[in-house]
Amino acid sequence: MNPSSPKPSAFPAVAAHGRVTFLGAGPGDPGLLTLRAVEALAAADVLIAEPDVLDVVRTHARTGVDTPQLTVADEASTAAGVPVIRDAANLVMEAARAGRRVVRAVTGDPGLDGSAAEEMLACATEGIPFEVVPGVATAVGVPAYAGVPLRDKAGADVRFVDARTASARCWTEVGASDGTLVVSATLETVAAAAAELVAAGRKPDTPLTVTVAGTTTRQRTWTATLGTIAQVFKQGKVLPSPEGARPVIAVVGEHSSAERREDLAWFESKPLFGWRVLVPRTKEQAASLSDQLRSYGAVPHEVPTIAVEPPRTPQQMERAVKGLVTGRYEWIAFTSVNAVKAVREKFEEYGLDARAFAGIKVAAVGEQTAAALVEFGVKPDLVPSGEQSAAGLLEDWPPYDPVFDPIDRVFLPRADIATETLVAGLIELGWEVDDVTAYRTVRASPPPADTREAIKGGGFDAVLFTSSSTVRNLVGIAGKPHNVTVIACIGPATAKTAEEHGLRVDVLSPEPSVSKLAEALAEYGAARRDAARAAGEAVSRPSERRPGARRRRTT
Repeated sequence: MNPSSPKPSAFPAVAAHGRVTFLGAGPGDPGLLTLRAVEALAAADVLIAEPDVLDVVRTHARTGVDTPQLTVADEASTAAGVPVIRDAANLVMEAARAGRRVVRAVTGDPGLDGSAAEEMLACATEGIPFEVVPGVATAVGVPAYAGVPLRDKAGADVRFVDARTASARCWTEVGASDGTLVVSATLETVAAAAAELVAAGRKPDTPLTVTVAGTTTRQRTWTATLGTIAQVFKQGKVLPSPEGARPVIAVVGEHSSAERREDLAWFESKPLFGWRVLVPRTKEQAASLSDQLRSYGAVPHEVPTIAVEPPRTPQQMERAVKGLVTGRYEWIAFTSVNAVKAVREKFEEYGLDARAFAGIKVAAVGEQTAAALVEFGVKPDLVPSGEQSAAGLLEDWPPYDPVFDPIDRVFLPRADIATETLVAGLIELGWEVDDVTAYRTVRASPPPADTREAIKGGGFDAVLFTSSSTVRNLVGIAGKPHNVTVIACIGPATAKTAEEHGLRVDVLSPEPSVSKLAEALAEYGAARRDAARAAGEAVSRPSERRPGARRRRTT
């Protein structure tokens, strides 16, 4: 068999006629997918995506969707250093003929993709129904993220050119224009394209921006002119480089001037733009925190430092849950998401659901725990109005009143290593407490070797410590973070533990809240960026200051 030929795939038939959705995945930012695109992906039986956008679209596909790869690494392609691209049209048609619902995802917009147009014609020829879901075109989306508007109220002419296929006649025509020009090129060909435009009549001092990895947190933009872009790349050591073949979008015209971009570069000006931030929590625990970090431009990397296991002796938990159903308790207090999970699992084991909480007051130590309860179907009666901690919960907890409280007992499902602050405080308020071990916390397994190396070698720009145990456990399983890494701690106790482990604390949250901790890190990043600009220095990430680090990393 020819190694470049597509390997046969077995797509079991599920209907007499298949259907194909040609879907634009946009230029790279997953947030630019349209609602219709997400709907189509959720219904797909087969997902055939360009390698550059596979990760963007796969998140929205259902579990078990077939994803035949378009790149094949066989012996011949590996030796040549170039993977074989399988014939996407054959894959699409094969799956559609088998009655499958196919999504064919391309970068940008399918209307600007020549291969997609050919595949649409093939579907039409065979009578296979198809639809087109437009996406944000790369040539439009990237300039928007780079802070380069393509038109103004005067309505200047805008032209789009692909430098890979542009003819001499094309360069002559666009060179004679004074409108805005958007050029699709690569790092190593954009200077040649600039020279073509100058030769065709464009002035050498015409402003130019070049953006690589547009709309992603790896985005970087250079501002120059048609006559200076080659020198800018050489002085900045951008080229020569093995990454010279990376695609770029270049915008030529007055709208791309440095003065305008300084005011309009909203994306790259985010306070933590491109920062790799280590979050020592599980993906479930870190979901809202990671989303908040992304809103600041960061790239969160979750590393669990603890693992949760059932209690060694489950009888105490079993008695407490049965007491919950039989009316033994006036209150149940949840001090963590893991406690909610432990009780929920025990409920499911007994065939119970949220209705078993009827008549019982429910307290949650903070917003995340409250959200876990709401997901379970329980709206907590008490969440601290101030500090989200055991102390904050006690501030708002009512004292036992024999007139209004028919039962004086509180069920407190907790971790085996929990402190006694809440128990002592409740007893002082007149309550009896059943302090029950609902789960055990043990140190997690070490992260992968590349993550450990990044932690110790300064590959992360910041790490967020949300408790003293996360400090101890992270150092224990992965080693001490490099001294260039920004250390952010949720409170004084956590900061003290970090310092005891030889770490320099750079950021301290004003409140013991993970949201405030992320906000404090963002303020630190913004101040650091502003200081660099005021000093006339290039803005860089902390990881780029370590010995041996590349000055401006674009991967």
